[in-house]
Amino acid sequence: MTEEKETTVLGSSVGADEGQPNQNLCNHSLSDSLEELNRFFQQTNDPSYLATVSMRELYETAYESKPPLIDGLLYPGTYLLVGAPKLGKSFLVAQLAYHVSTGTPLWNFPVRKGTVLYLALEDDTRRLQNRMYQMFDMAIADQLFFATNARQLGNGLDEQLERFVREHPDTRLIIIDTLQKVREVGGEAYSYASDYDIITRLKSFADCRGLCLILVHHTRKQKAEDVFDMISGTNGLLGAADGALLLQKPKRTAKEATLDISGRDQQDQRLYLCRNEKRLCWELERCETELWRAPPEAVLEAVASLVNAERPEWTGSPTELTEALAVDMKANALTMKLNVNTGRLYREYDIRYWNSRTHDGRRITLRYEPESA
Repeated sequence: MTEEKETTVLGSSVGADEGQPNQNLCNHSLSDSLEELNRFFQQTNDPSYLATVSMRELYETAYESKPPLIDGLLYPGTYLLVGAPKLGKSFLVAQLAYHVSTGTPLWNFPVRKGTVLYLALEDDTRRLQNRMYQMFDMAIADQLFFATNARQLGNGLDEQLERFVREHPDTRLIIIDTLQKVREVGGEAYSYASDYDIITRLKSFADCRGLCLILVHHTRKQKAEDVFDMISGTNGLLGAADGALLLQKPKRTAKEATLDISGRDQQDQRLYLCRNEKRLCWELERCETELWRAPPEAVLEAVASLVNAERPEWTGSPTELTEALAVDMKANALTMKLNVNTGRLYREYDIRYWNSRTHDGRRITLRYEPESA
């Protein structure tokens, strides 16, 4: 293995780690880029070509991934939030919208601030006004936007969402309340294929823009051993989504509820909630299990000692970095470890990582960038 084989590319992963800005694309020479481009067109024009990536290439590439909106609870991607009608789902998503748009912790879970669009398609503006005032009084969130009417998927909704995100590039969360309201005309003939298709189309939009999309939906009346089997419709909905949150009460008049959370890139959880009778917000009583935390990583600790508020930037070759960190490992092994831990390095230590190729060889840049800066 040689260091010249390492690359840094813009990936499409959606998970718990934070990524890098778009400028972390590989800095190839012009001849290298043209050669790769020609090879790409030759491969894609061959119907028998199957794109593959080796395990070595996986480790030699620093993929961009996205930070969680709410640590341990909500990540970029497409989620279903389901529950019986009139159970408090709209109040729950209003809480999520408010906390993300203000960046204030939710139930002691850290929240990353960003613009939020809430399509409250079963409400009107008067009801929204009353609800938000009752829940949050006069604490106004300037980055929270509402709409009570929107087009359907395939009939203008795509363009409406695209325009909103273009006008608000810091959008982190879009809520559609409810999924049924945006199903395209003729979508009544539900099947696994149609359910899978509608979520896949919305997921593609969310993934391309690195944001979270929550679709409010209903459960069916039949009980099931697996609570997520109670989602109304076919398994195609959950099969295509990145995760789901299921809200249940032991009985409709109860203040208590459980929130089951399952996702591709997160730990399954059950939260026990209680409804505040005055504010109608959901409050956390306890978690069934504690979130698992990765143990400290010596290499990342060493990087944090090298790059911090006192020394906010370091640039050099992989060999120079190995010497600066005084770690007992080869330079190519160090870069692979940093490639794999790019997101964790930023999430836990506020350090951005770039790995690029220049005419002088491989260059690594580490920069201290706290989110509040």
